[in-house]
Amino acid sequence: MASSVRPVSIYLDVDGVVNPFSPVGTTDWGGDWCIADAGILEVAFAPEVVDALNDLAAHPAARFVWLTTWERLAPEFLCPAIGLKGQDWPVLSSQGWDEDPEWWKLTALQKDLASSGSDRFVWLDDQLGRDADAQSWADYQEDRVLCISPDPRQGLSRSHLAAVRAFLG
Repeated sequence: MASSVRPVSIYLDVDGVVNPFSPVGTTDWGGDWCIADAGILEVAFAPEVVDALNDLAAHPAARFVWLTTWERLAPEFLCPAIGLKGQDWPVLSSQGWDEDPEWWKLTALQKDLASSGSDRFVWLDDQLGRDADAQSWADYQEDRVLCISPDPRQGLSRSHLAAVRAFLG
């Protein structure tokens, strides 16, 4: 019997989302930030974020997609370094989008969304709050989209991940 669950694409950025920039204080869970050598650079992360993302990825509707300047380096280096099980997630590339006046991530997401079969999607990127075109386009999507633009020095929080879980249903 074929699955009747429609995929919800979850577009995930790395820097400022999973890997906060120069994080200060404690994680949203009250613990210390972990530092891992991702082979190309050190990354900071909250183990609870990794656990929550791994848990969300097991949801039958979740279709995680890398949408990051790390591109193929995310599954190859980041995942093993922090324990994120995203080695097999599709990776969207910026290649060929550099002549487009729009943010390459918006263009790549739109193209992927058109071919994925996803009616709804989640976009997790710390730069979303600073790109007017992406905000306008996302506003036009209404109930189809959940956009989360975390503080780049804290990354994803418990409330962000709870919102994604609720959106997945």
